[in-house]
Parts: sequence; C-alpha cells; structure tokens
Amino acid sequence: MLLIAVAAVRVSSRSGLPSLLIYLGIGVAIGQDGIFDVKFDNAELTQVIGYAALVVILAEGGLGTKWQEIRPALPAAVALSTAGVAISVGITAAAAHYLVGLEWRQALIIGAVVSSTDAAAVFSVLRKVPLPSRVTGVLEAESGFNDAPVVILVVAFSAAGPVDSWYVLVGTILLELAIGAAIGLAAGFLGAFGLRHVALPASGLYPIAVMAIAVAAYAAGAMAHGSGFLAVYLAAMVLGNAKLPHAPANRGFAEGLGWIAQIGMFVLLGLLVTPHELVDDFWPAIIVGLVLTMVARPVSVLLSLVPFRIPRREQILLSWAGLRGAVPIILATIPMVGGVADSDRIFNIVFVLVVVYTLIQGPTLPWLARALRLGPGSPSDLGVESAPLERLRGHLLSVSIPGESRMHGVEVSELRLPSGSAVTLVVRDGKSFVPLPSTVLRRGDELLVVATDPVRDAAEKRLRAVGQGGKLAGWLGTG
Repeated sequence: MLLIAVAAVRVSSRSGLPSLLIYLGIGVAIGQDGIFDVKFDNAELTQVIGYAALVVILAEGGLGTKWQEIRPALPAAVALSTAGVAISVGITAAAAHYLVGLEWRQALIIGAVVSSTDAAAVFSVLRKVPLPSRVTGVLEAESGFNDAPVVILVVAFSAAGPVDSWYVLVGTILLELAIGAAIGLAAGFLGAFGLRHVALPASGLYPIAVMAIAVAAYAAGAMAHGSGFLAVYLAAMVLGNAKLPHAPANRGFAEGLGWIAQIGMFVLLGLLVTPHELVDDFWPAIIVGLVLTMVARPVSVLLSLVPFRIPRREQILLSWAGLRGAVPIILATIPMVGGVADSDRIFNIVFVLVVVYTLIQGPTLPWLARALRLGPGSPSDLGVESAPLERLRGHLLSVSIPGESRMHGVEVSELRLPSGSAVTLVVRDGKSFVPLPSTVLRRGDELLVVATDPVRDAAEKRLRAVGQGGKLAGWLGTG
C-alpha cells in the first residue's frame, strides 16, 4: 500500500490532482463497498492517529517555514486564524442551518470543522505553486495557527450539555494559544541552543533529535492545557530557522515522515467512510461548500485584513487558497466519538465537501495566480548546510546555488566573505576544482566554504545576501 501511495505522488504531480484525493481513493477502494470490503469503523482510533499525523505534518511545515517570509505576514495570519475563523464559522453554520436544515449544534460543528485551512494541503500546494512571499507567509502561518482555535470550538460544540458563552470560548482560545505559543517558543529556542552546542556522534541523529524536540513541544503544550498544535508548529519553525547542523537533512527527514503521516492518515480516513451512505448527503455538502468557498472565506479574508494594506488581487488569491484537507475530516470524528446526534451525517457532509472542493480549488490555484499576475516575489534562497568541525573550532558550509539566484555571474572575490572564511572548493557539472579569486560562479554550482566559529553566522548571512542581491549586496541595502 505504501509503494502504491508513493507511486501515486508521481501520478498526482503529472495530472494536477491533489495527492490527498488519491490516498483517500486508496482507502475507499480497500474499505467497505470497495475491492477488499475491509470493515473499519473505529472513529476513536482514527482520531488518535490523525492527531499524531497532524503533529508530524505541522512539524514538517514549521521546519520549512522561512522566518524572513513569515515575519511580515504574522499580524495578518493571526487575524485570519482568529477573527477570520469566527466569521467563517458563523456564515457557514447559518448556511448549514437555513439551507440544509441541520439543527444549530450540528450546523455550528460543521461550520467550525470546515473553517480550518488544512496545513497538509497548503504546504503541499506551496511546494509546487510559486507565489509572492507575502501570500506564502500568510498561508503558511494561517494553516499553522488556525488548528488550535478550531479544535477548541469543535470540542466545545460537541460536548454534552449547553455550549459555553461566547466570551468563555474566546477566553479559552486566547489562553490556550498563549500557553501553546510560550511552550513552543521555549522548546524551540532551548532545543536549538542544545543542538548547536552539543555535537552528536552521528549526523543521522540530528534529524531524529529535531523531530523529538518538536513532538515534545506538542506533548508539553497539551499537558499544560495549551494548544499543542501551535506549540509544535512554533517549536519547529524556530528550529528550522536556527541554522542547525545538517539543516537540509533535518528537513528531508521531516518531509519523509510528513509524507508517511499524510499517506497513513488519508488512507485511514478513506477506510472509515462508507461510500453508499454519501449519496444522501452529496447535495447538502455541495451547498455548504459553495457558501464556504464563495461567501464565508472571501468575507472572512476581506474583513480580517481590513487593518492591513494587502492588495485586492492577493486577497482574492488568499480567499481561493483556503484549502481543506485531512484536518476537517479528522475533526469530524470528534462528534462521532462524543456521541453527538447525526454525527455520521456530519462526517459524510465534511468528507464530500473536502473531496469535491479540493478537486476544484487545488488544480485551479496555479491558473488563478497566473490570471491575477501574481508570481514569486524574490529569487530562490540558497541551500546552505553546516557540519561542525569540533577539533578545528570551525564549520564546513555546503552551499547550493539555485537557478534564480543572483549569485550567478559573481566572482569569488566579489563575495567579500568575512576574514576567517573562504571558498575552498567548487563542484560544477560533476567535477570539483579549487577556485581562484577571479572564478565566476554559475547556477547549479555547489560551494564548500570553511568558516571559523566567530564568523560562521556572518559568512552565511553574507552568502545569502549575495544570493538575494547580487555582487552589490550591502551597498544597495541588501545583507
């Protein structure tokens, strides 16, 4: 099954279909009404595994989030994750109640469940679609932040007895977010400090340690009655931006775990659904999804971003890029575990909504970005990997020059690296040579840079500045 799912990624990339739909299809084909007719209806187990998979996916997304891109987008992302979620829940719940005929409790649950932008879907799409850095930053931060308030709302609406007053819910959300943020940042900074000052005996231990720190942040946040999801995302983001040894290997390991988590989670969700029961809830799901996509999401983006001067074209793209994926389906298991009336119908509506609108939004997002004339905002960043040289009190930096980098055409002497660092080797077209000061660097080159401890950070900062601004970086305000 794992091999089939891996091969499906290739099919997905060629066809433009989101990979989550293929994984769900595999689960449906194996499960009830499918080829093998496997009976699986354990919603509680699905929820537990789904939460665990989401932790891994958020950790992988946090490790790949660039602080310089997300920092300007933080206020807008926070607004979308709080006020935007509230607006979307209200509009979607009203549609589910008045247009579909659901009771208010069930309507509010559906509104809360589908108002979360899915981290797995967003991170997967952003790998393929080049967007302006501000749009990318907002989407990444929003998908990392909004799981926390949505989980709180779904649990509150699914609990037995009357729902808490709105101000109690708001206070609970703010408190859990604050606790989760504090624990996540603390775990990230402490973990980064430890990994940078304690050399592990094998390079393969660094990726394991990074993921262990991120998962520990989730556990600590949950045990402290805070948002574990926010804690793991922030901890991973700090670790991903901390210039740790073997950083590309850390991200590669996390990406592999993220793919396994997505495959397992989507296949399991496909097993849980009973296809013949979806027929009666198809049109209600279409109606709710239409209101969510065409009304609730655009209105929430428009109103939430009023204080921020974001161009209308970017707001349109942000509205369409509010992708749903596994997270809403996992959250739909909460009322099933809690024994809420009509919980099976809630699950079916959410499942159909996610499948249909992911099939529509995912493949059309690149087209919309081109139609709005929104492209990548800056050249690709350099891939820099660091390996500590303990006995020499130095670092060996491995630098890859991407195709769009402005380091292309720059001479080695024009890098103006700080004293105590130097380019010692260049690998070009599979051949390595020791460069001269007049050697011109080309796209696709790999550089080996040796830097002493005191200037290691300055050397990497200078390399990244030249990659972004060219040989005049520093004189033109870059670097």
